[in-house]
Amino acid sequence: MKKLYVGNLPFSATETEVNEMFSKHGTVHSVALINDRETGRPRGFGFVEIDDEAVQPAISALNGKDMGGRDLRVNEAQDRPQR
Repeated sequence: MKKLYVGNLPFSATETEVNEMFSKHGTVHSVALINDRETGRPRGFGFVEIDDEAVQPAISALNGKDMGGRDLRVNEAQDRPQR
């Protein structure tokens, strides 16, 4: 299972919509859309955990795909650097 970064999401995107979009390419284990800590508003990105064999097909199919008038950015998530 790998984690994908999904950027440039429309602020109206829901976890259900993102799950449906990625589940066409493989089994989705989790979807997490990130909200601003202070305002609670969506930040326009999130993470999707998906089966290893579905990673490349999902990236190929969804990177640059239009969702709500915005072109998605999809790639493998990088570990957060130590602070």
